[in-house]
Amino acid sequence: MAFSLSKKEIVKEIVKSGKDPQYFINNYCRISHPMHGLIPFKTYPYQDDLINDFNDFRFTVILKARQLGISTISAAYAVWFMLFHRDKNILVIATKFSTAANLVKKVKNIMQYLPDWMRVAKIKVDNRTSFELSNGSQIKAASTSGDAGRSEALSLLIIDEAAHIDGLDDLWTGLYPTLSTGGRCIALSTPNGVGNWFHKTYIAADNGESDFKPVDLPWDVHPERDQAWFEKETKNMSRRQIAQELECNFNTSGDTVIHPEDIAWLQEQIVEPTYRTGYDRNFWIWEKYRDGGHYLLVADVARGDGADNSVFHVLDVAKMEIVAEYQGKPSLDMYAQMLYSAGMEYGKCLLVVENNGIGISVFEKLKDMGYENLYYSVKGTHEFVESSLGEFMNNAIGGFTTSTKTRPLIVAKLEEFIRNKIIKIPSARAFDEFRTFIWNNGKPQAMRSYHDDIIMCLSIMCWVRDTALEVSQKDLEYRKAMIDGMYMKKSVMNTTIKGQDGYDADFETKYKEELSHARNFAWIFKG
Repeated sequence: MAFSLSKKEIVKEIVKSGKDPQYFINNYCRISHPMHGLIPFKTYPYQDDLINDFNDFRFTVILKARQLGISTISAAYAVWFMLFHRDKNILVIATKFSTAANLVKKVKNIMQYLPDWMRVAKIKVDNRTSFELSNGSQIKAASTSGDAGRSEALSLLIIDEAAHIDGLDDLWTGLYPTLSTGGRCIALSTPNGVGNWFHKTYIAADNGESDFKPVDLPWDVHPERDQAWFEKETKNMSRRQIAQELECNFNTSGDTVIHPEDIAWLQEQIVEPTYRTGYDRNFWIWEKYRDGGHYLLVADVARGDGADNSVFHVLDVAKMEIVAEYQGKPSLDMYAQMLYSAGMEYGKCLLVVENNGIGISVFEKLKDMGYENLYYSVKGTHEFVESSLGEFMNNAIGGFTTSTKTRPLIVAKLEEFIRNKIIKIPSARAFDEFRTFIWNNGKPQAMRSYHDDIIMCLSIMCWVRDTALEVSQKDLEYRKAMIDGMYMKKSVMNTTIKGQDGYDADFETKYKEELSHARNFAWIFKG
């Protein structure tokens, strides 16, 4: 193009490009297309808007579908930023070092394919994962180790696939001060569940609670994609993959223990509590005790280090609905008193206390307070033992023990109840935990910096309901059937001998009549 431009025109183009990154990218940047080779970079409207956001806002967080060219547009912006500004320091990090290095490679390629006269700064130092221009601007890829970029003053930080970077919360804590002198940040990613740095950052931005500019780019922002394209693309994709790769849906994208569709169903069950009571107003009540109701109370006791909460739930066993829930940080004495009061309020219901750690102290306090309907089990088996027997059995332990062996079993029971829509959980607090309860190396647990106290309490509840209470109910039914089958006659047996004083002459006749009557109905007693 240089041959057609005069020196004056070249200067004019350089000045115009330096002022307007959108103009620069659309007129002078070229990219490698997998099918068509080297082609001019002609941006779509959503990409133009994104360029303006990069320029107008210091921090941009982009929730995107795949294959929208967002990494490429970020690379093109980085070219403009380096070329027309002196001494700029750009750092690229990603879920893998190779991914970050690939973005740096895109920047280098775009730079090399510019017209010679447009390259107002030349590549001075060229390495595989970094390069420096003659104007002092530089860019490099870095791993996501804890010290990435900490010692540098950054002009622009690009975080690619941010939702998939483990430990980004801690990494951001170290990187943020490096941007304090006016540095910018572009964070882009497909969603990967909730609770990670990317999700929290985007939600905060969307709520106007941070300096980030939120940008939402689902699959249909691309002008060449229609419903037919979507149906073809998703033909062999799972619901989770569609949510993650195309729909930009946080709630249904992550590797949560509870299936995303079931989490969506749980969200539909959320109801504001009828009462918020207790000293901290954290005792939520949806339904008070009803006459004739059958209830179960399960309590999880905090470890005592202040990091987690004590939790308890009250279940209406017949309706399989959570009717009350508490979450807070009371003292052990106060918590035991709360459990005693709640148990008495709901008909002296069976009270199950997780006995791990200091939980056994709460159990003993409840015993000392005289609560009569406490959960016991046979040590090592979790076989239910009634309270009246548990106190005197050598192999019975008070409360429920959660271990590495029982944890996956009780969580699986909760998942089964939710999957089959057996239990109704109206709590918004529970829903928040379900969204961050994930598989981590095959283990069900809360995401880092999140809690699962409510979930574990619910898990124990479902296990007890499906084991102890089920067995107990069957036992009651057997006893009732036995009692109903018993024949009792209110009469006094005549034990006098014929000829003795007091002998009833009519007794033999009456006895024969009774014997004949019994024989007529002998079929009742067969078997």
